[in-house]
Amino acid sequence: MPFCSKCRAEITEGEKFCARCGLPIDGGSISSGITIVTTPMVPGYRVTKVLGVVTGLTARTRGVGGQFVAGIQSLVGGEVSAFTSEIEKARGEAIQRIVAKAQSLGANAIIGLDMETSGILQGTVLISATGTAVVIESE
Repeated sequence: MPFCSKCRAEITEGEKFCARCGLPIDGGSISSGITIVTTPMVPGYRVTKVLGVVTGLTARTRGVGGQFVAGIQSLVGGEVSAFTSEIEKARGEAIQRIVAKAQSLGANAIIGLDMETSGILQGTVLISATGTAVVIESE
């Protein structure tokens, strides 16, 4: 059975993310060859075509067991690791979705990536990735 390269947890076949730390199973590469930056440009490259705004969304909630564990951890204080793991998974999922949309438009880069998190219902968190899909080439 394979192990996570970050936390060494066992990985179940077919899983996309490590259940313990949230790392994508492919070893940490979630961009699939697309350059992703939070800046409006990529140093050493120029934008040759702007394809438009792309988004990736995911909503996550913890099950009853996760809420119980989080409740106990919050009484003791410190990080609520059960929730942190879910947020990491959701972040990776949102980025994978934005990458898929950018690739479908023919992009090789996403510039101006913005990640946002918000609570939408009790116990439900929305993770949003928004950026601009572009074609870049080396200067």
